[in-house]
Formats: sequence, structure tokens, C-alpha cells
Amino acid sequence: MVAEMTYTEHLFPGTREELLAKIEKQLKPKRFQHVLRVEQTAIQLAQANQVDLEKASIAGLTHDYAKQRPDEDFIQAIHDYAMDPALLTYGNAIWHGVVGAEFVKRELGVMDEDILNAVRHHTTGAVYMTKLEQIVYMADFIEPARDFPGVDRARELTAQDLGRGVAYQAQHTLAYLVAKNQPVYPKSIETYNAWIRRYPTI
Repeated sequence: MVAEMTYTEHLFPGTREELLAKIEKQLKPKRFQHVLRVEQTAIQLAQANQVDLEKASIAGLTHDYAKQRPDEDFIQAIHDYAMDPALLTYGNAIWHGVVGAEFVKRELGVMDEDILNAVRHHTTGAVYMTKLEQIVYMADFIEPARDFPGVDRARELTAQDLGRGVAYQAQHTLAYLVAKNQPVYPKSIETYNAWIRRYPTI
């Protein structure tokens, strides 16, 4: 079904095949295959949660568009687009979503804010996320090749209740970063606080 999807909503100025070609130029083969799996997972979650399939396809495909850009590109963009200078103290794990959405907008011509926010928040989450944002957040976390302690639980919860999956991922990511003595991006803490209040039992 994914391969046959025809874009009709003018969310991207071209066909799915043209979008794929642009993304493939930016990514190494392994990362590109991950992107395709995230798209497929996002479409499945969109079908289950009554979300626009074309948006899910485009957001899934573009979520890692900037993942393999050099640091200099992100640093320049943070300055050029007057983004929060605090971003400079983080790295690619945060930049490829938060800053990467600006590349998706300017280089791919995707102007839909719901799609762009799905790209922006796919690693950090946000206090409020639309269904599409939740879908891309979870699709990236549970796509079929993901294999880590807790991923089966994440898949099970997401199938039951998308928001419960979001709360689980927020908790899991925070615990992982703390265990690794890694700094936590403030929005990730805000995401955890907000979603764990909504789903105190996960």
C-alpha cells in the first residue's frame, strides 16, 4: 500500500517518489531503510487513529531528513533563523529534529505545521502533541527493526492507546539518559511531566 500511495493534498510539491529521491540523497542506505520503516509504521498508526495518511507518510519520511548533516549546517541554521541559542549546547540528537524541521520546510517545500512539528518533536516530544506528532514520535521508537529492552511493551501500549505509548516512551527515554549520565533537553523533561500526569499507570 505504501509504495502505491499517491500524494494529492499538495503537502509536498511533488510525488512520493520525488520526495523519496530527495531524502535518499541525504541519507546513508541503513538510515534510509529506517525512514521507510518509520513511514510504514506511521501509516499503520494513522489508520488506527483516524489521522491523514498522506501527512503520516510525509512526516514519517522526513523525520530524519537532516540526521546525517554536518554539525556546521545546524549551527549556521540556529544563527540564521534566530533559533534559541541554548540549542548550541546540544548536538545532533536534538538538532536533527528541532532544527531539521527548518531544512524540511526550506529545502523540501513542506509548509504544513503539523508535519513540521512532527519532525521537530520526534525525539524530544512536547507537552501538547497532535495525533500526527504522537504517531511519528512512536513510529520512530517502535518501527520493526527496533530491538531494545521495553520495545515490545511500547508496541503493546501504543496499539492499545497512542497516548499511553507516548507516556511510556517519555519515561523510557528520560530513564535511559539519566542512566547514561547524559544531559536532558528541557523539552524532554516537560514532555515526561505532562504525559506521565495523563497516564500515571503505564
